[in-house]
Amino acid sequence: MVLTISKPCRYEREIKKSRFIATAAPVESPARAMDFIERTGELQATHNCWAYRIGNDYRFSDDGEPAGTAGRPILGAIEKQGLDRVAVVVTRYFGGTKLGAGGLARAYLGTAAECLRSAAKREVRDKATVRFEADFDATGAVHAAVERIGARIIRERYTDSGIDAEIQVDENSVESLKEALLQATRGKGGFPGRGRE
Repeated sequence: MVLTISKPCRYEREIKKSRFIATAAPVESPARAMDFIERTGELQATHNCWAYRIGNDYRFSDDGEPAGTAGRPILGAIEKQGLDRVAVVVTRYFGGTKLGAGGLARAYLGTAAECLRSAAKREVRDKATVRFEADFDATGAVHAAVERIGARIIRERYTDSGIDAEIQVDENSVESLKEALLQATRGKGGFPGRGRE
């Protein structure tokens, strides 16, 4: 289980006449993260620095700021709050006063951290996919069992012998789902690769 933010959020502050605007969003994949980053950056801004973390995958950019003063601190803000599947863009409008490397790092880290702190959080459970086959007359019972466990059918096709379904479920509910499916089909359903049980 991981913790992410529930919805996009924004935080803005001024530091020595420079405007820092942090925008964060939950993201499910690196492609979604990059799409969010490209849509969020403001063309007229001096810098659009960013970072994302999705599991073990992470990236960051200083976007022209001195190396290590923006992207890495933004990533640090994500990590210090124990968040995952999150992307953050911090846009800077330069106000004429230089902050120095330490000042920049604190500004980017602090702005990103405050944005994330104010965001509503939610738990995300890892998903597993279970494939199940059953006779046609068990279709209704299979659907009912899937719904009862809180899973969902992501693909279903009909074969000569019945239905072949791919079901997505929280990883910690796989065994409960399998048991429910076998009970629903009175043991006549099966998991491909293992034969009918």
